[in-house]
Amino acid sequence: MLIVLAEAKLGEGTIDAGREALTTMIEASRAEEGCIGYSYAIDILDPLKLHIVEKWVDNDALLFHFQTPHMAAFQKALGSLEVEITELAKYEADDGAPVM
Repeated sequence: MLIVLAEAKLGEGTIDAGREALTTMIEASRAEEGCIGYSYAIDILDPLKLHIVEKWVDNDALLFHFQTPHMAAFQKALGSLEVEITELAKYEADDGAPVM
């Protein structure tokens, strides 16, 4: 499994202005065959920080994701929003196990 973790700094009003693009991206990404999970979350202590968590079956699934029409549309939509990616990394992991 491949896990992608990212953080982004947002401008005031970016979430509201980009809600439709963000929602479309989440729904389309979750529908991809190699997607295990895809989510965005606002930081409770910093409402201008967005946490991104993606889970893919493998690197090929992630590379496919980068080539999709919804990714191109999302990148275009981001161009009009104040978004600065401050962290972005991918990690290889096993399927995990219960914590308790």
